[in-house]
Formats: sequence, C-alpha cells, structure tokens
Amino acid sequence: MTESQMQGEAVQILLVEDDPDHAELIIRGLQDNGVANRIHHVSDGETALDYLFQRGEYADAETSPRPHLVLLDLRLPKIDGLEVLREIKADEGLRRIPVVVLTSSAAESDIAGAGDNYVNSYLVKPVEFDEFRRMMRDLGFYWLVWNQHP
Repeated sequence: MTESQMQGEAVQILLVEDDPDHAELIIRGLQDNGVANRIHHVSDGETALDYLFQRGEYADAETSPRPHLVLLDLRLPKIDGLEVLREIKADEGLRRIPVVVLTSSAAESDIAGAGDNYVNSYLVKPVEFDEFRRMMRDLGFYWLVWNQHP
C-alpha cells in the first residue's frame, strides 16, 4: 500500500481515452475491483495536458489534483498520446507519475515511440471482455497497491 493510501488520501487516476465505450470498460473494471477512488476521464490530448499542468478550467489543485497514475491511449484527437507522454516525462513536476499506455496498437513503431519517451508500461487492450476485465484488475492492483512509487 502506498503512503498516500495509508493516510486515507483518495487514489487519483487520469484516464485519457477518446472512445467512450473503452473508457466505460476501463472505469468499470477498475471500480469493480476496488482499486481506484477517483478516476478523472478526458477524451483528448490537449485536455489531458491542461489537466496535468493545471491550466484553464483545471487550475484549481483542489478540484483537479495531480493523479497517482495516468492511463493513456495513443490515438487521440487534438494532441496524440505520444506527445502527451513526451510532455509529461519532460516536466520535472510530472515525470515521476507512472504513465501506462493502454491502446489497441501493437505496432512496433508505437511501442518503440512510447519506450523512447520513458513510458512506465505499455499494454495492448485485449479484444475478449473477460481478458480486458482481468487486465484492469491486475493493472489497478499493480500500479496502485503493490508497486512502491519513488
């Protein structure tokens, strides 16, 4: 258990996913397994960066707290996922937040691009519903309960 969880702080996840059906599956999969207290969903890369850098409507740190984990799709409107990842890992205040790419792309170029930008993990969304649910359960437990953050 992380220090913040032991102190009763809500676990914050930023989900960056443009497909509403995928977003619903991810949110439900995490909540059904009790591994997330608060999931903030945005549907494009520009909004994700506004949230992370606390700009515009997300300027209030009380209502838009920094996430403990970012779940990031690659194929996003406005700003693509690799650019979002690049900006997160280039910023001293954000780079320690684990970023998990959660995408349908198993393309070598996407995997290499994510690795070149210091992604913490790269997961390809399973097509089978039960496998997808199992992945969400394991992902939540690994990053939010079992893993020790620096």
